[in-house]
Amino acid sequence: MLAITNDKRIAKNTLALYVQMFFGMLIGLYTARLVLNTLGVENFGIYNVVGGVVAMFGILNSAMASSTSRFVTYELGQDNHSRLKEVFSMSLCIHLLIAAALCLIAESAGMWFLANHLQIPADRSDAAVWVFHLSVISAGMAIINVPFTAVIIAHERMVVLAMLSIVDVLLKLGVAVVLSTVGADKLITYATLMLGTQLIMQACYCIYCFIQFKEVQTGIRWNKGLFKDMTSFAGWSMFGDSAVLLFTQGINILLNVFFGATVNAARGIAVQVQGILYRFVFGFQTALNPQITKSYAANEIGYMHKLIYASSKYSFFLLLLLSMPVFLCTGPILTWWLKIVPEHTVSFVRIMVLIALVDSLANPLVFAAKATGKIKIYQSVLGSLLLMVVPLGYVALKFGLPPESVFIVHLLIVVCGQMLRVWLIRDMIRLPLREYFDRVVYRCGAVMLLAPILPFIAYRLIDESLLGFIVILFASGISIIIWGYFVALDKNEKQYLANSIHLIVKRYT
Repeated sequence: MLAITNDKRIAKNTLALYVQMFFGMLIGLYTARLVLNTLGVENFGIYNVVGGVVAMFGILNSAMASSTSRFVTYELGQDNHSRLKEVFSMSLCIHLLIAAALCLIAESAGMWFLANHLQIPADRSDAAVWVFHLSVISAGMAIINVPFTAVIIAHERMVVLAMLSIVDVLLKLGVAVVLSTVGADKLITYATLMLGTQLIMQACYCIYCFIQFKEVQTGIRWNKGLFKDMTSFAGWSMFGDSAVLLFTQGINILLNVFFGATVNAARGIAVQVQGILYRFVFGFQTALNPQITKSYAANEIGYMHKLIYASSKYSFFLLLLLSMPVFLCTGPILTWWLKIVPEHTVSFVRIMVLIALVDSLANPLVFAAKATGKIKIYQSVLGSLLLMVVPLGYVALKFGLPPESVFIVHLLIVVCGQMLRVWLIRDMIRLPLREYFDRVVYRCGAVMLLAPILPFIAYRLIDESLLGFIVILFASGISIIIWGYFVALDKNEKQYLANSIHLIVKRYT
């Protein structure tokens, strides 16, 4: 009965998040196009690389966000509300300290790095400095917001999270519209308005959590033992989280140093495309992740394994369904979307799509590992591998290879990391490897090999037009659905799908 109730809650939360994501995708695509065309390629690249410098100093916050989410969700799974109040209070204290430290470090070391190592055109250096200062403040506010977001997700209030996300994308659309009408320096104006958006969203999260959750109303209290536990967990999480940050920001700096701001603009667009695809996968995974942690806390290991298989497999198929047309028709899609397409953007996007497919399998295992709280060996080994992306990318560029080589290094490291991740986690959560490979890896791999055949034939026979894209879109959908049904689903899943379709048809007829 509990599993049925959880499945219904997951379905409801997933639906809410997907409604938000479709809406956010449409608004986000238009907003990105408007901002790129208003700022221009150079200013857009400057904003991405300067903001990336600030994000580099948020490694500790990323680790603490992971720690906060795990501890809050775990205590809910244990149904320990007094401990939950202590966890939230301590996490808020820690994030206030992190925000203050970020501002101090970024304004000293970050300004030095900006002045001495980034390639910023001389006539835009003053604007870049203003963007940097505003980005530091915005990053500090985002850090303070982490405990509030963690509480909403842990309580599985995904409908509220979806509504707040919609407000966020609407505010950013408003920023893009206003930006196109102002006469002042557009880069500085954009950074200022984005900070204003961050402040408004911070207020919304704080007010909602204070009204709805008792643990938020307890105020700030210091707990030495809990501080040690949470920071120890965060310390080991930092290996993996810093690697992710180096993927997104260290590579950004490498490209700037070797090729300048124009290539940063191409990468910025590729990251936005990847982010749009990720949203669809993370919507499903965000609904499942709290249940993975809670099931471990309640010692329901079998149900936890079921959630990992479902999250991995269905996330992969959903992302494959979305990404296959994007991979085949990257050039036309970018031209229709942006009009201005910087050099290298097409190849960047295609490699990022492949990276996203691997990551869709990784995330459920990451949350399962963190649910145990015993991540010292896991993070130290895996983080050491993932942190090799930037130095190996640097070596590739020093040998004169094109910017795409950095993304290929990233892809290879991510694939190796996934294989290592499965091997490390098997004892942590008693994961049966044969069952995992049978229910996830083999089935996903078979669909990955077979499904592209029909869309690729359509791509080779049809010209690059809107009608051709629609044909490829339908060919991708039909191919993945057919192969997914016959190859990926087991007997029980096919029966469940048939019963669900029968009930839907019966209800509406």
